[in-house]
Amino acid sequence: MFHQIWAALLYLYGILLNSIYPCPEHSQLTTQRVDGKEFPEPHLGQWYFIAGAAPTNKELATFDPVDNIVFHMAVGSEPTQLQLHATIRTKNGSCVPREWIYRLTEGSTDLRTEGRPDMKTKLFSSSCPGGIMLKETGQGYQRFLLYNRLPHPPEKCVEEFQSLSSCLDSKAFLLTPRKQEACKWPSD
Repeated sequence: MFHQIWAALLYLYGILLNSIYPCPEHSQLTTQRVDGKEFPEPHLGQWYFIAGAAPTNKELATFDPVDNIVFHMAVGSEPTQLQLHATIRTKNGSCVPREWIYRLTEGSTDLRTEGRPDMKTKLFSSSCPGGIMLKETGQGYQRFLLYNRLPHPPEKCVEEFQSLSSCLDSKAFLLTPRKQEACKWPSD
């Protein structure tokens, strides 16, 4: 009897807490978009890395030396592939090109990174115009990443991302400075 009363009190406390501090829901992107374009068509092209959030700073440490990152997503050589090119401008001014391949998961927008079977990427919509949020999980880490079509989206976008990621137990937050000029891809 005591356990039932305790469980009911905890349940009511949870409802009360959610009504006081509501965390917005972010819907996972679906394969078929509202505008009728199939995934990944709306997500191809250029993206700027804006911010990251994770439960601890350790999951974001890879981004500490970064000033800005520009990504270019294109269709790969196979229908289930996405080719990703990145140019990373470090805080010391160096340019570091990177590229990798995402594999599409049939029937969803989950992405798998080729060569990294432990890594999984989920795409989420963003209330910010031109924005998208990713959740990366791998062996021993989880992080949320905010991207936008603009190098400097409205401050409200970053605030909403930080608030949402905090609701999802991501207490560490990193905002890329984006003060230096973006690097050009070597073939440009």
